[in-house]
Amino acid sequence: MFGVRDEFRRAQLAIAALFCFLGFQYATWASRLPAIKARLDLTEAELGLLLMACGAGAAASFPLVAVLMKRLGSRRLALLSAVCLSLLLLALSVAPNYPVALAVICCDGIAVGSLNVAMNAQGAALEVTYGRTAMAKLHATFSAGSLFAALLASGMNMVTPAVAAHFGVAAVLLLLLVGLTRSGLLTEDPQAQEKSRRKLTLPSRVTIWMGLAMVFGTVTEGAMNDWSALYMKDVVDAAPSLAPMGIAVVSVMMVLARIFADGWRSRWGDGRIVRVGGAVAGAGLALALLAGGVVPTLIGFACVGLGVAAVTPCVYVAAAGQGTDALALVAAMGTTGLLAGPAVIGFIASAGSLVWGMGAVAASAVLVSLCATRIRWPGLAEAEPDPSVLT
Repeated sequence: MFGVRDEFRRAQLAIAALFCFLGFQYATWASRLPAIKARLDLTEAELGLLLMACGAGAAASFPLVAVLMKRLGSRRLALLSAVCLSLLLLALSVAPNYPVALAVICCDGIAVGSLNVAMNAQGAALEVTYGRTAMAKLHATFSAGSLFAALLASGMNMVTPAVAAHFGVAAVLLLLLVGLTRSGLLTEDPQAQEKSRRKLTLPSRVTIWMGLAMVFGTVTEGAMNDWSALYMKDVVDAAPSLAPMGIAVVSVMMVLARIFADGWRSRWGDGRIVRVGGAVAGAGLALALLAGGVVPTLIGFACVGLGVAAVTPCVYVAAAGQGTDALALVAAMGTTGLLAGPAVIGFIASAGSLVWGMGAVAASAVLVSLCATRIRWPGLAEAEPDPSVLT
């Protein structure tokens, strides 16, 4: 028994390192956007297009990722994507002009999409292999990676303003992390991998509902990240020092909820967690919009962080149970929601007001619950995912 527990911890740490890796890599280049903008002499519109290129690359990677998962397997695809992401940091730091930077960021998005699917496949397989919930904690390490990247960026800025030096140090750390992760990842079954190569399936109705739940969940999460501070400032009339507290409350609640969510999943099941979570997020935010004021707003934002924290981990596990094609499609739809959501909320706010925009966020959270009712959520004990979850 001790040996099995030890193997589980080893695999869990290795897979968690992939989630941490992705958060660290993304936050590293995002933290130096002002320096990249200045070095390449970009306009605000060009910078916005640069940001969209990453999301577009990730969203468009679905067909390629589905093929690579079947040919390489989740372990090799995760390692290959991680190495590419490390090298793309170096490429971005020395990009001579805007078109080259745009191409690098688009490739970064494709690699992000590949690693996202591969690491979630590993996480889902970890749960099934050892019969224990773990996905929520794995997603929490993504936030930890972002935090470490922010601390490194701050430290490197104190030493040198050179982006190349910063990204060089970050790339070395990432490659070391890949090396330490390699031996602990779950391996593929060659027979299952060969079987998965022969499969060519269209998305099932359940897969579409999973994708919609992921879209609405990531729209809620992304919109809160982008619009909460402005809502605090322009609508609630919060003091400048309090305006950033909106995103801080959401982020802290999400991390805390993901730390404990695996226990909730074991006790109540993924379906109930997603349904109740979406309802809590939507109702909490709606009541905050009606009440107004700083304190009610922060309480409503906390409800959003608490409610949506477990949505993506649970949906990824369910999608992995449908096979690699379903997992890749759901991941791509989630990326699309994360990319398009804040812009859609902006259009709604422009046509009406930011209150209406945040109302749409609340509605999106409720739609997560409605979509969750159309998904069959197998319990961990009875889960029998497609063997291609690793391939």
